[in-house]
Amino acid sequence: MIFETVVVGPLGVNCFILGCEQSREGVIVDPGAESGRILERVGELGLKVGMVINTHGHFDHVGGNRKVLEATGAKLLVHRDDVHFLDRAADVAAMYGLDTENSPAPDSLLEDGMTLSVGTLSLRVLHTPGHTPGGCCLLLEGEGKVLTGDTLFEESVGRTDFPGSSHEALITSIREKLLTLPDETEVYPGHGPATSIGRERRYNPYLTD
Repeated sequence: MIFETVVVGPLGVNCFILGCEQSREGVIVDPGAESGRILERVGELGLKVGMVINTHGHFDHVGGNRKVLEATGAKLLVHRDDVHFLDRAADVAAMYGLDTENSPAPDSLLEDGMTLSVGTLSLRVLHTPGHTPGGCCLLLEGEGKVLTGDTLFEESVGRTDFPGSSHEALITSIREKLLTLPDETEVYPGHGPATSIGRERRYNPYLTD
């Protein structure tokens, strides 16, 4: 499989480019900014991007959607509970002194347990509300990797001091959807370094009793 990380924007969002080596089909996860850099790398990899997926609707993860979608003709997917964020991205970013673009509406909606195919790759959607109501993680089945958006970080978890956030829901999501995965599962969060389920089970202060 093709698995690339491009760190974008002032908040250092991990944008992921995934692809099938056989079909050259690709998917972009969380193109939050710097769409030119993302598209340049897609071109270098020779991928035809059919899907753009947002793990959640916060502005720093969706700000590059419009330009990426226009350049690739891809379909946009996000969970129904985060759709309302998309056309407010610019206003929310401005509250933090930042600039971004509003996102187009999604073409399809993510649902818990659904499987998305990208050539030979299979991505299973895990709805993990807490940081946002529609936050989702993406399990790369058979690859031992999970993209966790802003749900789970290295020895930390997503913020829950935003409207619509819930710390209780977040911890429940992590325990029921992520900590049930094998310890060796590699965790790729929306910000910061990669980790593993086993490491977070043992050392994450938000998860250890």
